[in-house]
Amino acid sequence: MTTADPNQRIERAEIEDTSLLAFYRDMNAPERRTFWACAAGWALDGMDFMIYPLVIGTIIALWKVDAASAGLAGTVTLLASAIGGWLGGYLSDHIGRVRTLQITIIWFSFFSLVCAVVQNFDQLLIARAVLGLGFGGEWAAGAVLMGEAIRPQYRGRAVGSVQSGWAVGWGLAVLSQAILFSLLPPEIAWRWMFVIGALPALLVFYIRRSVTEPEVAAEARAKQAASGDRPALWEIFSGPILKTTVLASLMATGCQGGYYAITFWVPQFLTKERHLSIVGSTGYLSTLIIGSFIGYLTGAWLADRIGRRNLFLIFSIGAMAVVLLYTQLPLNNEILWVLGFPLGFFASGYFSGIGAFLTELYPTRLRGSGQGFCYNFGRGIGALFPFLVGALSATTSLANAIAIFAVVAYVLFFIAAFALPETRGRVLHAD
Repeated sequence: MTTADPNQRIERAEIEDTSLLAFYRDMNAPERRTFWACAAGWALDGMDFMIYPLVIGTIIALWKVDAASAGLAGTVTLLASAIGGWLGGYLSDHIGRVRTLQITIIWFSFFSLVCAVVQNFDQLLIARAVLGLGFGGEWAAGAVLMGEAIRPQYRGRAVGSVQSGWAVGWGLAVLSQAILFSLLPPEIAWRWMFVIGALPALLVFYIRRSVTEPEVAAEARAKQAASGDRPALWEIFSGPILKTTVLASLMATGCQGGYYAITFWVPQFLTKERHLSIVGSTGYLSTLIIGSFIGYLTGAWLADRIGRRNLFLIFSIGAMAVVLLYTQLPLNNEILWVLGFPLGFFASGYFSGIGAFLTELYPTRLRGSGQGFCYNFGRGIGALFPFLVGALSATTSLANAIAIFAVVAYVLFFIAAFALPETRGRVLHAD
């Protein structure tokens, strides 16, 4: 077995046209099909995950669940996704990115349906945990697929633009909530929300017909088959690659911990501490989502313009500043509505650089395992934040709890990103 060295054979492509849509104009047909498949996957992924935070208030009321336990269901989903992401990434290194993507989409779609028919909170907790395995694996396979399919000079913008699909999915979840809770009683509406969460399964038919395996991944697996040198599950923790894995995992922990501390509890913050109805909070969440969508696109452009690392440093500082304004100042609801835009912008925009950055940090033979582990390790530790925010809110305000954990997370994000190398324009090889 050989241990990959991330510092070997580093070659960079010149980025001449830095306009946001340059990558799309220059795409060939296979690249465009991959782009739209992954964008749809991210959107449906985001919709599926955000359904639970939107119905958490209803579940608390119906089943008399305390805030810490309700947050625990979000936590176990993310903890399970950490395992699923690592295993899904490892599987994609062995059987291919496209096949793994199909398997994981079917998995989490099915268990979203299971969530719709559970009869008590314990059953929901188990169903969300099992769903999380597919949720994490889908991100790992899709991110690697997208990163390898796009040429290096466009990778940041293409992968970042795909990431914006998460905001679209979030918007679809909020729209579904507004419609269903207007038409149906809450005790039925929340179940139909999870039924809608099963829609990603339909995407598999398009992927099977239209999306092909990236050449660099297929070539790497062919070399491994010929030599018998298959990457081991633990290889990302050995040799020179260990430092990369540790720092990238810490970075992913910070960026996701901050995001989940905010987005998981903001719907409850608006209804509990700002006394808005579920339907009344839709406008506030819409501003947050629009800011998120614009943040993703801006982050995609900046990832190739100023580099991945500078994007992370700037947006982590911006996110810290805005979350403190949003939660700590005695603002009226009109100003809070306006602040939703920069909150969504800074708390989401840095994700546009994460996928490309992790793709470029690892050699092809370990890319699925490395990228899947680091991102989903961060997701797993970040998963503790919804639970911890809920637990702390029992002794202080929910606003204070959100602010404390978000700031801690963004400080960690800043430090780890500063310690990692810039990877903009790195050419990928079948090594």
